[in-house]
Amino acid sequence: MLKSYECVLIFTPVLTTEEVEKVVGDYQELIKSQGGEIVHTDFWGLKTLAYPINKKTTGFYLVLEYSAPAASTTKLEVYYKRDERILRFLTVQLDKFAVDYNEKKRKGLIGKGIKNKPFSTAPAQVNKAAATVADDLIIDELQNTEED
Repeated sequence: MLKSYECVLIFTPVLTTEEVEKVVGDYQELIKSQGGEIVHTDFWGLKTLAYPINKKTTGFYLVLEYSAPAASTTKLEVYYKRDERILRFLTVQLDKFAVDYNEKKRKGLIGKGIKNKPFSTAPAQVNKAAATVADDLIIDELQNTEED
């Protein structure tokens, strides 16, 4: 049975973008050869690290979401540990809620593109009444400060 995983990889900044993409392609082929499938790849590019790792202050970040058998993940982690081009990695098994969240985020239903509308579900009359009450409170406050 395939399980869902998300892996964050930080590559050394000595590599070029093309070299990082080649390494990622190699790891994707390794996942596929182990019976897994790539769900999504998100390349963040060169970012500053929170703290130096091996005297490096930047690194190429990559988030890899995939489905694979559990045994293949342990094999992948051995490859990550042996690869000098990878500074750090973190693999997390996703539950059904995380998989659903990631899917909605990719579709744009969650995240930066969504505007927060505080009264969007309320009827128009309630919104208008709330705005009127807020305006009245502001006017009263201004009048009270002018009198003092």
